[in-house]
Amino acid sequence: MGKIVSVVNQKGGVGKTTTAVNLAAGIGKLGKKVLLVDADPQGNTTSAYGIEKKRLTASVYDLLIGKAAVGDTIVPTKFDGVDVIPCNMDLAGAEVELISLDDRESRLKSGLIRVKESYDYIFIDCPPSLGLITINALCASDTVLVPIQCEYFALEGLSQLIASVRQVKRLYNPRLELEGVLLTMFDGRLNLTQQVVSEVKRFFSKELYGTTIPRAVRLSEAPSYGKPIQYYDPRNKGARAYDDLAAEFLKRNGR
Repeated sequence: MGKIVSVVNQKGGVGKTTTAVNLAAGIGKLGKKVLLVDADPQGNTTSAYGIEKKRLTASVYDLLIGKAAVGDTIVPTKFDGVDVIPCNMDLAGAEVELISLDDRESRLKSGLIRVKESYDYIFIDCPPSLGLITINALCASDTVLVPIQCEYFALEGLSQLIASVRQVKRLYNPRLELEGVLLTMFDGRLNLTQQVVSEVKRFFSKELYGTTIPRAVRLSEAPSYGKPIQYYDPRNKGARAYDDLAAEFLKRNGR
């Protein structure tokens, strides 16, 4: 049975999609079978894997509103071990449509449970909000991975997010746990970075990953070429960091 992990932070620009894209690629390179679900209406994860949104016959939107079976939405990629359930702009209207549907908070779960045994890991890239799409992701997930940027407001946003996760756990998904907290855009030379690290360690010492993700221009460039960083520039420090994160993630999961 596979494990479903939501990559989530309600704050934008923290490296959430970058982490989903490159962690999935790193784990795929290590021989695991991965499904990456693009549940962010911006569709950046889809683009980062070189999938053309205009040519999609079915997407995560169709899965959520019941227009397509999960198998019809999965797109194989040319990157080791990774399949993608892509997204396009149709997803932007899904929140409104979901309101009137039965079991509106568990529709993604109902779809993914059918393919869970086919993958070692399923990662869901969530939108930067705590609306119905994110609730669907959290209801479907076993754990939550939280990337946070090393900046002043990061901890304030983190506490709000953890409170929301606890609420979803209480109301909908009692098995939901915190997978880990990942520090992104890390620069050890800055005093602010060290302050954020020490504060996060105070509250999440066991959940904080030892791997940190540095600022790297190539990490920002790779999606425009439709490639994860490990395939765009494997010797880049960002690629090495995500490879290290993939290894640490598997080690924590006993694999």
